[in-house]
Amino acid sequence: MTESETVTIRRLGARGDGIADDGTAIAFALPGERVAIRRDGARGELLGIEAPSPDRIAPICPYFTRCGGCATQHLAPAPYAAWKSGQVANALAQAGLDRPLDPLVDAHGEGRRRITLHVREVEGRAEAGLMAARSHALVAIDHCPITVPALHRAPEVARALSAPLGHGRKPLDVAVTATEAGLDVDLRGHGPVEAGVRATLVRLAGALDLARLSLHGDVVVERKAVTVVSGDTRLHPPPGGFLQATAAGETALTGLVRDAFAKKTKRAIDLFSGCGPFTLGVARVSNVHAVESEAGALAGIERSYRSAQGLKGITTETRDLFRRPVLAHDLNDYDAVVFDPPRAGAQAQVKQIAESKVPLTVGVSCDAGTFSRDAATLVAAGFSLERVTPVDQFRYSGHVEMVGVFRRAVAVRRRL
Repeated sequence: MTESETVTIRRLGARGDGIADDGTAIAFALPGERVAIRRDGARGELLGIEAPSPDRIAPICPYFTRCGGCATQHLAPAPYAAWKSGQVANALAQAGLDRPLDPLVDAHGEGRRRITLHVREVEGRAEAGLMAARSHALVAIDHCPITVPALHRAPEVARALSAPLGHGRKPLDVAVTATEAGLDVDLRGHGPVEAGVRATLVRLAGALDLARLSLHGDVVVERKAVTVVSGDTRLHPPPGGFLQATAAGETALTGLVRDAFAKKTKRAIDLFSGCGPFTLGVARVSNVHAVESEAGALAGIERSYRSAQGLKGITTETRDLFRRPVLAHDLNDYDAVVFDPPRAGAQAQVKQIAESKVPLTVGVSCDAGTFSRDAATLVAAGFSLERVTPVDQFRYSGHVEMVGVFRRAVAVRRRL
């Protein structure tokens, strides 16, 4: 590290770091501030603030600056919203797409409904918490204030469950989701356990009043049926499976997807469907074919469909869309495509959509860079990017969700 020096912050980076004139990234510094730093390569450690920004506010969390989960609790709401939307606008511009954005949708709601805690042995006892930024150092927490109240006991639950697994001597990750039935917990990192340990975990699940407990997605015990409300239906997420970060985020995203559909839409395909929030939402106006690599998620869609009313037909298909994307000539059978891939995007699948004659595509993403790359592929193939809506369900972090609606400028008659 170098001696301390003073720099001026010019902008916020994609991860929420303040960026100085020479490109140095300084966590927790804001644009316009003059700050004292100590350099360490391309980064700078914030030592003090000589001239604070008028946009600086008090953070809500006592762990802020120590825990690596939040980056911008110190930024006022208006510039925060501009920063979030700016990430999407900048990524689109870099991809050569000039498209005004819809206003940012605040989808934090009551807070995050899922959290992954790390349990490690610290001074001979198990501690549960989150990792410090860019570090493997554990920050033990009492609770995370940006989660829903039901998750406030998650660290206590994680510590208790670590006891029969070695009290954190072997790194343990504990994924906890708040559901209607209670906490759904998936333990990761330990591997298979002996029958005696499994029996102890079952007893602990009862004592902690967990809805479900699993090891790497393998159910140890399901004491109550695990469901979450999605609009006027109920989702059945598989153990350890994906779920949108907030209930408000899922509602906002599903509404934006469904609103893109015309009433005359007869057949739609939902790619990377997960446990089906978009499938079930779109099924209000169209028959839907859901495609997902995880069989448990598709089983959840089928359970949701059986218990719902007023839906059109739903079919499912287990398929790895990265290895086996649905081909263009098969997509021609549909009036619309929805895709919501992981952060890496859907490059191979989007190429097939681009080559197809499907008139409407709705893309959902949690990564502005891969979304813009995939959007550019569709636009180059003749789609117009009708609208892009950024959705903020990852408050205080550098992540932002977005929904893009793509329509072909000229309708193409389907292949007979």
